[in-house]
Amino acid sequence: MVSLTSVAPLAPAVPGRRSDKKRTAKRVLPGFRLTLGYTVLYLSLIVLIPISALFLKTFTLTLDQFWAAVTSPRVMASYRLTFGASLFAAVVNLVFGLLLAWVLVRYKFPGKKIVDALVDLPFALPTAVAGISLTAILAGNGWIGQYLEPIGIKLAFTPAGVVIALIFIGLPFVVRTVQPVLEDAEKELEEAATSLGATRLQIFTKVILPHITPALLTGFAMAFARAIGEYGSVIFIAGNMPMISEITPLIIIGKLEQYDYAGATAVAVVMLVISFLLLLVINGLQAWQRRNTGAQS
Repeated sequence: MVSLTSVAPLAPAVPGRRSDKKRTAKRVLPGFRLTLGYTVLYLSLIVLIPISALFLKTFTLTLDQFWAAVTSPRVMASYRLTFGASLFAAVVNLVFGLLLAWVLVRYKFPGKKIVDALVDLPFALPTAVAGISLTAILAGNGWIGQYLEPIGIKLAFTPAGVVIALIFIGLPFVVRTVQPVLEDAEKELEEAATSLGATRLQIFTKVILPHITPALLTGFAMAFARAIGEYGSVIFIAGNMPMISEITPLIIIGKLEQYDYAGATAVAVVMLVISFLLLLVINGLQAWQRRNTGAQS
């Protein structure tokens, strides 16, 4: 029989004393106010102030001057090339980036690590070097161009060359966005669908695709946004012929060299607004897809 004196008395509760659990729970970062203040300050210095200066400089133009600067035939042709080539390149990267990510995740083959490392080459390679390299390969006297031009296929110094350069710099965004999602995908669902008699196409469209669609849209948006503002890898292979192969960033650079700062910022504002609206639509589609996927699950 246990005596009552052998039982240690409970420590009396001390008013205002925190429990051990609360005492051990410490924040990694400082308080919310300090963290939020630093975040707002950092975003203001890096993003908000430069964008505000862009709009303020544009407001020095009258409405007629602004409209004339952003709708001249040469500028409109550059819009069509820049946004059209960027959209086409992003779609191509969406398809082949998914294919490349699938191969890297689902298959084992010799040289896999080398191929995986080469995916990041456009990130590490200076854009000017990429443009010069593509021009040297696709020009009329290049390794590939010397065989294509005699049969009527000209890639360098044409809009097609612009698309090729944008595909090159945008591919890693799709691959690196989709690859981890494929790695985390549950193969048991695919096996269950196979046991129920689903075909390969049905497994891909009903099981795999809904799971990776948000990542695909994210990679597409990142590749598209990068392509819109790309300059270094494009100017060498584009040829920069007005009304034919001249991109909008080159128009902006030309206006700056002519000391037409207001005209340059006006064109930049148009590109900024259009890019923001397109990315907003893509993000909206991504959020809608996630809600539908969550509701179905």
